[in-house]
Amino acid sequence: MTTKIILDTDPGIDDVFAILLAEAHPEIELKAITTVYGNVTIENATHNALYLKQKYQLSADIVTGASKPIIRPSVGPTVVVHGEGGFGDFSVPSEVVGKADPRPAYQYIIDSVRAEPGEITLVAIGPLTNLALALQADPSIVNLVKEVVIMGGAFGENDHRGNVTPFAEANIHDDPHAADIVLTAAWPVVVIGLDVTEQSFFTRDYLDQLRDDAGEVGQFIWDVSRYYLRFYSEKVGLEGCHVHDPSAIAYVINPQLFTLREGPIRVVTDGVAEGMTIQKFDGRVYLHDEWLNKTSQKVGVAVKDTELLALYRNSIIDYAARLK
Repeated sequence: MTTKIILDTDPGIDDVFAILLAEAHPEIELKAITTVYGNVTIENATHNALYLKQKYQLSADIVTGASKPIIRPSVGPTVVVHGEGGFGDFSVPSEVVGKADPRPAYQYIIDSVRAEPGEITLVAIGPLTNLALALQADPSIVNLVKEVVIMGGAFGENDHRGNVTPFAEANIHDDPHAADIVLTAAWPVVVIGLDVTEQSFFTRDYLDQLRDDAGEVGQFIWDVSRYYLRFYSEKVGLEGCHVHDPSAIAYVINPQLFTLREGPIRVVTDGVAEGMTIQKFDGRVYLHDEWLNKTSQKVGVAVKDTELLALYRNSIIDYAARLK
């Protein structure tokens, strides 16, 4: 059984890791890559996605999405983490073959889930603006989507609370209003946040070995990872990088890698805690409760990191062998 996914992404470095895993694994059918601002501008995001489609002959549609948040001012591209173009030191050619689908991403999402009700999983590894816009344009899609898997947020588990502020994760912080819309909608959501993504590491040795064992694909992953690893070394003090975006794809492939907790989620949309994600999971009734009557969603709180790393490595090596 394959899972059909639309991957909503702001192609920076770890997005590349995730896109290649989605394309590599035989149990995923990558139907489309919808782009969004975040790590890079929307123009760069779509250009990067088109380049990956050309480079690896992806069958996925490429669709341009939102260029800015719904309400809050844009915080701008994350150049310090992903470089000017999104792929670190790797320079994407200025000209690529192919064009994006003419529809905006939110309309593409609506059309796709209407065409295949109950069959498509939305995997969002950037700001959640496209998904929120789709919900606003057609609220009935909550009954048509198989599942929504999000890389974003932080809930304080395993001592992980935020990465762009003390209490906010980047994707949610980029558009907290969109995140609150998406996380409170009546569709099934699984949040794979910092609580689990910061429990897994692509070490230097791991990436070096992948380069040596996975042919051109491993070399490409190694090339784009150089800038990322410098950031982690100089700014975070780690000799490796967290496995953020690929963890969301890993969940789709094998949910048993993750332990989940259930309860409704709200997002702080302004003030010093803007972008903070808070899940109510105690089941109590309160006099004042902004979580009451909101849809219960699932949050990852533990991960089998060794198995996740093996899944990624084996999938990329097998994919590289098929490309020869």
